[in-house]
Amino acid sequence: MTTVLCEISLAVEPLRARFPEVEFIDISESLPEGVRGDILFGGVGDHSAEAIARGVRWVQLSFTGIDHAPTATLRAEIVTTARGAGAIPIAEYVMASLLASSRDFPRHWLREAPERWNFQRTSALYGQNLAVLGFGGIGRRVATLAEAFNMNVIATRRHESQGRDGHVTLVRTISELVANADHLVLCAPLTSETRHIINDDVLHFVRPGVHLVNIARGGLVDQDALRHALDEGRVRRASLDVTDPEPLPEGHWLYSHPQVFLTPHSSWTGTPFFSGAIDIFADNLARYLANEPLEGVIDRELGY
Repeated sequence: MTTVLCEISLAVEPLRARFPEVEFIDISESLPEGVRGDILFGGVGDHSAEAIARGVRWVQLSFTGIDHAPTATLRAEIVTTARGAGAIPIAEYVMASLLASSRDFPRHWLREAPERWNFQRTSALYGQNLAVLGFGGIGRRVATLAEAFNMNVIATRRHESQGRDGHVTLVRTISELVANADHLVLCAPLTSETRHIINDDVLHFVRPGVHLVNIARGGLVDQDALRHALDEGRVRRASLDVTDPEPLPEGHWLYSHPQVFLTPHSSWTGTPFFSGAIDIFADNLARYLANEPLEGVIDRELGY
């Protein structure tokens, strides 16, 4: 019998119902002595390293990126990620950020009588240009929602391409991507190639007044370069769910800059993420049991 060691307790019963032929052991609280498994679902718990040392062959991570995964977890023979599990809540976070930027929230929320009623300087997303760096599951979901607002979406992805993907224009270079962007959304993984991909050089290519949204990894952005761009007005607003480092230390300039809007790496949270991660594992488990290739296998050289 195949045995799954599960670090996510809420996943155990739904998985048992779907796979009665598989043994699921909840190790969210402890890893009993002598317990061994073929598969580990989770990958970041207190018992991950010991579980892998006891013979786990395949680790299904419950999250997308591997830059925060424990070294011991990545030593497993097969490691897969939950790519796309957070696409729904993260894309909604992005759209909330775009709407807040265009309507200039929270500045236009009233706490006292304004100088003037019935006239405020705002804009609409309709017809604006949205640039998406990284056109995977999250980037595609963002594009789908943006199209409902009649935004013009352009994107880049790892495999160089150009032309169209549905209603999305694909470009090859980051300078093409940012040149006419009203909003620039970062959805790319953090690798040696993408670290500080948003730097002084790139920020000199942007259309003045661009809105930067980062829901991927803080290391994609050279934060010193961002500060200069904000102060000079090249970047009008930065909506950041991720920073470098995390947690951000007390007193960091990002907390107090008037054009920066921070959240504590929470864009992924919500029921859709957890149910999505469980569904992704269930689909992969079905492939595993049928001796079919798994989805989301990491490329250790590329770093995701």
